[in-house]
Amino acid sequence: MRMTGPGAGRLRRWVSGTLSSLALVCIAGVALVMIVVPLAMKATPFTVLTGSMQPSMPPGTLVVSRPTPVDDIAIGDVVTYQLRSNEPDVVTHRVIGLGWDSTGERSLITRGDANTMDDEPVRAVQVRGTVAYAVPYLGYVNTWVGINRPGWLLKVVAGALMTYGLVLVVGGARERLRRRAATGADEPDAEAEPTESSTELAETAQASS
Repeated sequence: MRMTGPGAGRLRRWVSGTLSSLALVCIAGVALVMIVVPLAMKATPFTVLTGSMQPSMPPGTLVVSRPTPVDDIAIGDVVTYQLRSNEPDVVTHRVIGLGWDSTGERSLITRGDANTMDDEPVRAVQVRGTVAYAVPYLGYVNTWVGINRPGWLLKVVAGALMTYGLVLVVGGARERLRRRAATGADEPDAEAEPTESSTELAETAQASS
């Protein structure tokens, strides 16, 4: 059955408003997890590319690692570290042991949850941080927009998200005001003063009786 008339218009507006609100919530949530919180924590988002940390962190997981002094890292923590110092390639694995080299510098023994062999000892200079939180599948978005590469792209993405959210909010407010104005115009004024013509008709009726 096809709905027509004012009821159909109200339903379309309700559906449109609901979908816009859901879109705004989703966009705000993604921006919060991928941009706002990492910036506030001075952390860095990374994308898990392999299955070495399955099942807890499958490929495509977004991991946000915050700087942590090596002396504060304990067994069981998940850390992100450089494969080679000062090079961009990183790995996110769990700490399963601690060690010290001949100079007394602390090192970490790590292993992926799905691996059977330990990694090479990780020196303090290689550590990028400990994982603060991880979100499945958002890593694909992180890779696509390049959020872990600073520069103009991050600003463009953040600006686009904020602009879109503002458009949705302003559009919703204007729609509510328009509906309110239309409703007020349709309702008769119960306390309206009688017009001159209606008063004359009443007086004529009384004179005739």
